[in-house]
Amino acid sequence: MSDAVLAPGVVHAPQRSLWGDVWVAFRRHRGAMLGVIVFGAIVFAVAFGPMLYGVDPQFIDPRARNAGPSLTHPMGTDNIGRDIFAQVLQGGRVSLLVGVIAMLIALVLGTFIGVLAGYFRRLDGLLMRLTDLFLALPLLPLLLVAIMLFRDTLRAAFGPETGIFMLVVFLIGVTSWMQTARIVRGDVLALKEREFVLAAKSIGTPAPRIITRHILPNVLSPIMVSATIGVASAIITESALSFLGLGFPPDFPTWGRLLYDGKDFMTLTPARVLWPGLAISLTVLSINFIGDGLRDALDPRIRGR
Repeated sequence: MSDAVLAPGVVHAPQRSLWGDVWVAFRRHRGAMLGVIVFGAIVFAVAFGPMLYGVDPQFIDPRARNAGPSLTHPMGTDNIGRDIFAQVLQGGRVSLLVGVIAMLIALVLGTFIGVLAGYFRRLDGLLMRLTDLFLALPLLPLLLVAIMLFRDTLRAAFGPETGIFMLVVFLIGVTSWMQTARIVRGDVLALKEREFVLAAKSIGTPAPRIITRHILPNVLSPIMVSATIGVASAIITESALSFLGLGFPPDFPTWGRLLYDGKDFMTLTPARVLWPGLAISLTVLSINFIGDGLRDALDPRIRGR
């Protein structure tokens, strides 16, 4: 009989993996799971809701102006008879798309600057002073001025919707990378003194390969947490710009634009600002819960309790 035959009664524990442990810890976080359910429902609603609901958000019904919630119009109508539910669904697509793309821009820029500042000592001072400069700028006034300066040029070049979308996404992305850069820099400063990085340096591994093979995989945890915070921050910023009337045009609804259009009718139809405001609040709150769960699940000290 072969020596490889296992003795009776011996039970081998299943092989564990890092991401398996992270998923188990994340699943135990009740707030994070609730956030996943709520955010998933919102994403499903804005992605497939307009097709399932089948009402044109720009269709005007003068006979149903300022109507309250009903079976025909679940969230009522606005002052010219447009269905608010259809507008909230359509506006959610734009708001979420702005949040995700702006987050990706900020994440790539912040990670790039943070890795360079943390790994290359000669670049650290310059890049961190640049980060401090951006942190010292009043971002909302800066965004307002930039939109006023470049709005008409981009509208003429790409159209009113596409031009404003590109401008808003780019401006939010390039003014939101600083926190990610600081977090990544701190982790890189600690990682580059670890034994496996020093061993890679000792055998002559080029710096770009060390960064891509050893540094970046070990800073994924703060990057993923920053990503969730970045989406929520970008949605709030876009909503603020639209609420101030400097975002998308009136016929291109976003949640912030719906708030701006409905603020003058709060006494007549208060539900008109309730629904987009509730959508923004639930989205940001659920994303923050997901970020909290990811932070706890990716922290080995908390995960090992």
